[in-house]
Order: sequence, then C-alpha cells, then structure tokens
Amino acid sequence: MLRLMPVGDSMTIGSAGDHTWRYRLWRHLCATYGGPFTLVGPRETLYDKTADAPVSYAYAEPDFPRRHLAGWGEGWLHMAPVIGAAARAAKADVLLVSLGLIDLGFYTDAGQTAANVRAFVAGARETRPGIGMVVLPVIPNIRAAADDHFATEVAAFNELLAKAVADLDEPRSPLLLAAPPPAYDLHTDTYDGTHPNPEGEHKIAAAFAEALYQGWDLGAPYTP
Repeated sequence: MLRLMPVGDSMTIGSAGDHTWRYRLWRHLCATYGGPFTLVGPRETLYDKTADAPVSYAYAEPDFPRRHLAGWGEGWLHMAPVIGAAARAAKADVLLVSLGLIDLGFYTDAGQTAANVRAFVAGARETRPGIGMVVLPVIPNIRAAADDHFATEVAAFNELLAKAVADLDEPRSPLLLAAPPPAYDLHTDTYDGTHPNPEGEHKIAAAFAEALYQGWDLGAPYTP
C-alpha cells in the first residue's frame, strides 16, 4: 500500500464546499496507478470560514481518503517541527508538499524559509528514513502580482527551493521538484487570486501527478 501525505497551507486544506486538489489527484491515481494506495495524515477537515477554524467536513466530494497535514495560514515554519511525528504515525511513504506562500507573506524571508525547508526534510527523514517527497514551488498569486518586493522574494525562494531539493536528494530518500502548473491564471484558476477554484485544483493536481509520473513512473500523465 503506497501511502501519500498531502502537506500544505490553505490551498491544500481547502475550505467548505471545495473538492480540493487532493481529491483531483486521488481520482487521477485511482485510474492510473497500478497498485493499492491511499492518502494519509493526522487531519481530515476543511477550513470553515464562518467559524474561522478547520472544522468542516463539507467536501464537494466526500467519498475519498481525506487525510492530510495541511492548515489554513500554516507554512514551512509550522510544518517543520511536526512533520516527523506525523510521517511516523501515518507511515507515510511520499509527502506531497505545497508550502511557502504563507511563510513569505507573514513570517520569514526567502533565506529563512529555505532553511525551514531543510529542517522539514531532516525532520521527515529522522522518523521515516526512506521517505520520498514531491515539492511544489510557490505558484502565482495575487500578492506577487501586485507587490514587486513580494514577487522578488517568491522568485528568490523558488530558486533556493530548487537548490535545496537538488542538494538533499538521495537514492534512499528521493526528492522531486514539481514544475509549476503551466498557464496558471489568477482570473480563471482561482476564486480570489490565491485559492484554487476547480480549474486551479486540476492544475495543482496535475503538477504533482506529472512529477510522480516523470520522476518515478508512478501513474500516468494527468487527464482532468
């Protein structure tokens, strides 16, 4: 049984009524992966904006393994200290990680965020020495489109992230850097300039699916 753990911020946990990219990827792998697999993690809820808390189970499609390690407003800074225990408890084989926007927006600069990436990888490997990871760079968002300084920080972090993945990749615990979703459009792929709508969910799922297929021959090219 291949055990995949989605790790992320608000774009990964989703909010009440969303399908989430987690669901889109699950559906794709159900059709293309030749063996048993599931999604794992210590959490399973969506974020409820009315309650301002991750307490919703109102998935647009609830019939899938909803486990994850994602949180609204959480980043590499928050996940690095907890990933080891979470990966061990879930017996995760592969982490699917989409983080960084929150860090750069509220907590740390590009260099500090990259240091937390390295701490995250070390924490995961401490409890799961053979774990694999697929990491998505920070994708287009409305703040980067409107704020030149923030856009510069995002670009700098994505370069440091690529370097960290290259430096830390090893045969026993491989790391893959997913390519950003091509033609990701803030107007047509998000509902507020940051959070994905159904089209955006498909594009994020495709980024992970293509990395899994191209890097490890797992699954197949993504078809929505």
